[in-house]
Amino acid sequence: MRRTRNAKIIATLGPASTTAQTIEGLFLAGADVFRLNFSHGSHEDHQRRYDTIREVERKTRRPISVLADLQGPKLRVANFQEGRIQLAAGQGFRLDLDPALGDHTRVNLPHPEIFAALRVGTELLLDDGRLRLRVEKHGADFAETVVITGGELSNHKGVNVPNVVLPMSPLTEKDKADLAFALDMGADWVALSFVQRAEDVEEIKALVQGRALVMSKLEKPSAIDHLDAIIELSDGIMVARGDLGVECPPETVPILQKRIVRAARAAGKPVVVATQMLDSMVHSPTPTRAEASDVATAIYDGADAVMLSAETAAGDYPIDAVTMMDRIIGRVEKDEHYHLVLDASRPAPTGTTRDAISAAARQVAHTLKVAAIVTFTSSGSTTLRAARERPDAPVLSLTTDVKVARQTSLVWGAHSVVVHEVHSFAEMVAVAVRVAHEQGFAQWREQVVITAGVPFGTSGTTNILRVATVEET
Repeated sequence: MRRTRNAKIIATLGPASTTAQTIEGLFLAGADVFRLNFSHGSHEDHQRRYDTIREVERKTRRPISVLADLQGPKLRVANFQEGRIQLAAGQGFRLDLDPALGDHTRVNLPHPEIFAALRVGTELLLDDGRLRLRVEKHGADFAETVVITGGELSNHKGVNVPNVVLPMSPLTEKDKADLAFALDMGADWVALSFVQRAEDVEEIKALVQGRALVMSKLEKPSAIDHLDAIIELSDGIMVARGDLGVECPPETVPILQKRIVRAARAAGKPVVVATQMLDSMVHSPTPTRAEASDVATAIYDGADAVMLSAETAAGDYPIDAVTMMDRIIGRVEKDEHYHLVLDASRPAPTGTTRDAISAAARQVAHTLKVAAIVTFTSSGSTTLRAARERPDAPVLSLTTDVKVARQTSLVWGAHSVVVHEVHSFAEMVAVAVRVAHEQGFAQWREQVVITAGVPFGTSGTTNILRVATVEET
């Protein structure tokens, strides 16, 4: 089974997509990666879905990646005496650590970290930015604010503090328990929420210890100030436009999206664009024209993957949403302008052997019009460098490790296949052309470009480029 597009689709599982029939239907419709959202559901729910994914994997004989998305800290006000209040612009309103029920003058905000980071003039956003407060006075356990934008405020509504780095870990005790469970379950990727700085990525990597790849979700503007350092430490990046859109003016989100995608591509790290991509399809069988354009823009920018959230987790048309996203991607990638955009935005290779080989492989594949670029990889590194070039030819990623095959199924253009270990140059060529033919990439007498590293099985040693013809088997 082979996809004919390069960009990948991530589908979130939830109440609307929990049966074996639906999960298989999502995969057949085009989902390459399944996201398990640990903000919702029990460990038992996630285990059942994971087991079903692996059953679909065995049935279709294709590696499927599983992304465990950690919830992260949720900053919320506490409760009100009557469940809700009405705030008017210009009125004063107090936030404090007093656990007493709130009223129209004050409410408990059980997060001392917020008070520690406040300054006079800091703006607080409540209920996804619907209400806006400005800090007039503050201390270690309180903040006196004035309401800038009023409205209704009810129990447990969220609080955002834009342009402020909060002195707190992105990993709560719940996240640590969820992480341990996800790793034991066998998740291929772990998504870290609330990333503010590079130290946050270091913290989770120390816990993961190489058992999964780490994807940093960029949802706070403060993370942009440390973008390069976060990308360097991360294995992948997600543009989480939901919270990013709350803390940033709407007109800046598209600019930040392009900046993040460009930086991740330059570093050769997979980058995912997420949140509200086909949001109207939660309750409609078709998207708006603006949503279709939004997905297309991410593809033109060269994103590795685009993600569906509520559309597949809780929507009325989960399989239709994946089918529509697959159609949009396929149409964009057939557009002549798409290739012109990718060529114009291709980052220059770094001064390393692996990048020189990968850049040369792309150029040779283009000049000779080969059927595929075949990469032999032990860690996924060779495949990542080949995909960074965004070549014309598809990337056939061969590895002996099923975990690596699953992880690279999220990568742009990569078709991952598990093969036996090769011990010689001749065996490498024979395996490459045989698999390229068996997987439907190359016909007899067609050529493939092969990249690998010697000694075989050593991570990060891409140093071979070979052109081979399928007849050589």
